[in-house]
This record gives sequence, structure tokens and C-alpha cells, in this order.
Amino acid sequence: MTTLEQKSEATQPQYDVASIMGAIYGDGITGLKGAFSREWIAQLGEDIAGLYPAALARPGGAVGRGTNRHYVEIHPEDIRGFRELVSHPWIHAVCESVLGPEYKFVEIGFDVPNPGAKDQPWHRDFRVGEETLLRRRLDSLAFNITTVDVEEDMGPFEIAPGTQWDDPSSFDHGMFPPSSLYPRYEARAQRKYPKMGDVSVRSALTIHRGTANRSQKARPVLVLGVDAPGAGHDEWHDFQITRAYYETLPQSVRDHLLCRLVDTLEPIVQGHTIEGLMMGDA
Repeated sequence: MTTLEQKSEATQPQYDVASIMGAIYGDGITGLKGAFSREWIAQLGEDIAGLYPAALARPGGAVGRGTNRHYVEIHPEDIRGFRELVSHPWIHAVCESVLGPEYKFVEIGFDVPNPGAKDQPWHRDFRVGEETLLRRRLDSLAFNITTVDVEEDMGPFEIAPGTQWDDPSSFDHGMFPPSSLYPRYEARAQRKYPKMGDVSVRSALTIHRGTANRSQKARPVLVLGVDAPGAGHDEWHDFQITRAYYETLPQSVRDHLLCRLVDTLEPIVQGHTIEGLMMGDA
């Protein structure tokens, strides 16, 4: 077994459903330290380092998320470790616990806060749907995997636990709370300092922001989006997989892909823009 391979099924740990559900429905975020080896993460970082300048050079290849910040949606085949990523037993356990056994991967990309990135406004990544607002059920998850050891001056991710349930009626575009609520979020705020190999998962509805990157280093992070059946976030993404690559994946992975099969990969024009982040910083 190489350092980039996962443990065999016989040695894979069991994860507690109640703890996972409690974290996502309570704080709105949880994580697993050391989910991947540092070698696997270094390989991921190399892949992103090659994809980022190419996306910036292509019209529509990257979308701004504030000053010196970009988000880039990619193809699963663009990274060498996609199969290991979506097959990880903890990721599977979280998705099945929160979203049910028919969960689907609908998005993969990366976010890069570069040196000089400023504090983002507090926000959600999506508007709240009826499933959450009326039925109190969360139907999507966002996994984050840092490619670097995050330090205080690198613009760490900041989140206000429990705010996935906040009433959005006063939010601009249903996503940006008024500044009068900022003291509430600042009082609850937690900054995250993951290391290479750690994985976090959150409801994208939990109020959060990227903070100012005062270092001379970028902080790339992989983003993996997952939906429950009918959540509909796939409409904002272009999750493409070639038929040739699809045939190499085990059925256990294929069952959880909501993708478009193509003969040749097509350039992705980012569809999930967050207007309030593109217009400025906090």
C-alpha cells in the first residue's frame, strides 16, 4: 500500500452517526484531523498550483470572491487523488449520515485567498431553501481541504457556529446579513487553523467569512460540494467526467456522482457567483 492509498475496508474505522449529526445540526461544522497523508495533500497542492494560473488566463475560468481571492471550479480528473477523496470512509459516513444514502457529489473546485486578501463580509454560500427553512432539514454539505498548514496571518476561515438556522428575511440577496447582526457573529466567531491532511465539513448556510491574508503566502483550499436528492445545487455547476475516466471508477463511486458524461472535457465557466463578494470586502 502506498502513502497515497486509503486503508483497506477491513481496517477502516467506524464513525458515530449521532456525533456527526449533532455537529452539523448544532455548530454547523465539524472535521477530521489527519484524514489524508501530507504526501497526498502535497500532490493535491501541486495539481492546484498548475490549474490556478491556467484558470486565471481563461475567460470565465475563475471568479472573484473579494480582493485577491478567487474560486475555480475544476473537473474531477484535474486532480490525481479524486477517487481517494470521494472514497474516504469519513467523507462517506458524513454524507450518508446527514444527506442520506443517495447523496451526490455535485461540485469540486478550489478557493485561493492570496496575499492582500481582505476580510470578507459575513455571508452564506446559498440562499436557504424550503427544505431547511420550513422542514428544518439540511440538504447540502461543503467539505474543505487545505493544501497548507494555516497560520494566523494567512487569512484563516472564520465561522459563527449555529447560525445555519438564522432567519434570512433581513439578509441582502438572502445571503448577506445586515451589519447590525455583525456583533452576534463576532461574539460567536471561531477561526480555524487546519493542517495538511485535515478535512472539515460544514453547512454552507452557517454564517462565515474569509479573513485578511496579511502573509506573503497563498492559502489554497479544495472545495467538495455534496447534495441530498433534489437539493438542486447541481444547476449552478458543470460537473463533467469523461466516459473513459468514468469507466475506471468503482460502482460505489459512480453511484454518488451527479455529473455530465462527455467524450472530451470542456472548459468550465463558473456559474455559482456570489455577487456580494465580488462587489467588495467588509
